[in-house]
Amino acid sequence: MPQYNVHAIKYGAHILKSTQAFIMEDPHDGPWPIFYYVWLIQGEGRNILVDTGFTAERAAKRGRTIERCPSEGLKTFGLGPEDIDTVILTHLHYDHAGNIPLFPNAEIIVQDKEVNFATGRYMRHPVVRLPFEPDDVCELVRQNYNGRVRFVDGDKELLPGLKLHLMGGHSRGLMCATVATRRGQVVVASDCAHFYDNIALANPFGIVADIPSQCESHERLLELGDSPAHVVPGHDPKVMDLYPKHPEDENTVDLTAELLGPSPLG
Repeated sequence: MPQYNVHAIKYGAHILKSTQAFIMEDPHDGPWPIFYYVWLIQGEGRNILVDTGFTAERAAKRGRTIERCPSEGLKTFGLGPEDIDTVILTHLHYDHAGNIPLFPNAEIIVQDKEVNFATGRYMRHPVVRLPFEPDDVCELVRQNYNGRVRFVDGDKELLPGLKLHLMGGHSRGLMCATVATRRGQVVVASDCAHFYDNIALANPFGIVADIPSQCESHERLLELGDSPAHVVPGHDPKVMDLYPKHPEDENTVDLTAELLGPSPLG
């Protein structure tokens, strides 16, 4: 089985109210930092980017802090956007599906259900379309017309040792990735779990398309990884403290290395 290197690249941040981070009553009651990441998977001669982040324009519109363009973090690895051969869009929310034109040579992979959801009847409701940006969705459609989009329907082995898993919950076509590494099978959860506490407290993030599916996805994440410590949430600041930082970039951490402390999931 091939083994891959996986890095989380932080590109932005924001402070939520803790009540926004959970559906049920929140035990924390205070400000709640949220970090924004993309993930780089390398191995077998491939450069694969999981999600593409948001643009400076989107950051200004939504009051988020963008620290750098997500593609800037690739320079740490001697890469430019043109070197990315595959982009996996875990879902089409604004903070995961912007910047698509920056990656001209990448095949774009997305779930059928997510595109159907983002372009379908439910987007007429403001509360449903809130996390989506129409221009990002239209850009994906444009790239499909250019022949660059690969649709998957459900779970899919993308490469030996790299699998995609349809999870739903936070969005109708949300997926995560499992990656074979020297540390074992790592789960790049993306928004299948925003924070460790969403899983530990069985209390999903506040934006959700299907609550039962979201609860089931938390349980499935724990089954997919070699241990709970192999599950990496999509927005938790703790990720930056639990994994070793890249020697040339303090905002990039190595998810294939041993944790620097105990996982909040045990």
